[in-house]
Amino acid sequence: MVKTVSAAEANREFSKLMKLAESGERVVVTSRGQPKVQITRVEEADSEKAQRREAFDRLTERLNSQPAQNLPRLTRDDFYD
Repeated sequence: MVKTVSAAEANREFSKLMKLAESGERVVVTSRGQPKVQITRVEEADSEKAQRREAFDRLTERLNSQPAQNLPRLTRDDFYD
């Protein structure tokens, strides 16, 4: 869905328009009746998402493969000598 607003209205209600854009709506700002600017949600690039997912999966796999350490439980007093 596209919402069209004037530049003056966009100036007054910018926070509201940002929330609309974040929810997926496209906002077109006009000046003297002509479309000038489009406000849309920023989408993370697919390759960047894939890289982050791969890094997270590698970290999770590594942490799951390490044996749990049986360390003694520490109290707050143990940190002060």
